[in-house]
Amino acid sequence: MYDHLKTLRVVEGASFIAAPSCGLHLAQLGAEVIRFDQIGGGPDIHRWPRIPGGPSLYWEGLNKGKKSIALDLTRPEGRELAVRLATAPGENGGIFLTNYPVDGFLSHDQLRMTRPDLITVRVMGWPDGTPALDYTVNCAIGVPAMTGPSSLKGPVNHVLPAWDLLTGAYAAFSLLAAERRRRETGQGEEVRVPLGDVAMATLGNLGQVAEVLIGGSDRPRTDNDIFGAFGRDFITRDGRRLMIVAITAKQWKGLVRALDIQEQISSLEAELGLSFAVDEGLRFEHRGRLNPIVAAAVARRDSNELTSGFDAAGVCWGPYRTLKAALEQDERLSPRNPVFSEVEHPSGHRYLTPGYAATMTGHSRQAPACAPRLGEHTEQVLAEVLRLTDGEIADLHDRRIVAGPAE
Repeated sequence: MYDHLKTLRVVEGASFIAAPSCGLHLAQLGAEVIRFDQIGGGPDIHRWPRIPGGPSLYWEGLNKGKKSIALDLTRPEGRELAVRLATAPGENGGIFLTNYPVDGFLSHDQLRMTRPDLITVRVMGWPDGTPALDYTVNCAIGVPAMTGPSSLKGPVNHVLPAWDLLTGAYAAFSLLAAERRRRETGQGEEVRVPLGDVAMATLGNLGQVAEVLIGGSDRPRTDNDIFGAFGRDFITRDGRRLMIVAITAKQWKGLVRALDIQEQISSLEAELGLSFAVDEGLRFEHRGRLNPIVAAAVARRDSNELTSGFDAAGVCWGPYRTLKAALEQDERLSPRNPVFSEVEHPSGHRYLTPGYAATMTGHSRQAPACAPRLGEHTEQVLAEVLRLTDGEIADLHDRRIVAGPAE
């Protein structure tokens, strides 16, 4: 964690991945992120992965470093408190992060009646308000049809929620852009960040939309080959599977040298009248000829011999392994990597926990904070942000409008 945003206050009313990950990024940069939830937890309070019969590790992971207040949002008094939190006064407040619907008691138009310079960052499914999750966006734009073995007829869903994660990051920098504009102009605004738009814009930015419009056909599946360059999985003599990639000319030359296949490659280049070092696309186009040469050379060597030679030659490669194996074998997934620390969490478990992924050179990196217990900061937030008296807070507890961590 860093303290770059230590003067910023963000109120978060959100669930699932995209919006909470936005709040996580901001909290890990030092912002005060106050999350409000329904008493007992919102729709993501029990999401997997979770400890069998216990709390959600997913919730603990996405809400690290935030403050938590529990409200009864089914009642007018609870909704009023949520509105007051989102619109609370202060130069560094008045920023609301949510994935609630565009309309309703948390609509921007309703909220800005209380605070005209309010900034609302609203994560959505599709821009017309249609609900969506990463998987439904992915299937709607054709990504599962490009993924998997070429012989497969059905779609292949991806386990990584890429659009959720990218939307969360997109929402974070959009929020900071809106906050900068407000400092310059005094004007608030609503920023809407739909997963669908982020996904479609990403495919467009990568040239895939133009590829289909100009070429007139969908991109085919290419098995484990990297589209447009050289790269796929190969098996060593001792049975290890390695991902080997050569996108740049330097990487390609290093691979050819490390595998001692210069003569075979030169012969193939002479036959085809081209140079594989000049154009990465040629390596993909002729992968049917190149892959067997590389596969045979890899199969003649043990993994230790190969990987030491690859490192010396500047080859880009990676081992195939499970997350469990990576945690056991890779020092980059250990406290030796300053991104990670051993942290005690509300679940009662102490485990390896990531902080902010970027390194701010010249600034002290703090250990990541744990997630709050649900409602842990209810009284603190009501007193410090809404300026309620002890009596007022006690009355809200008595009427079950708010709850603390033990309630």
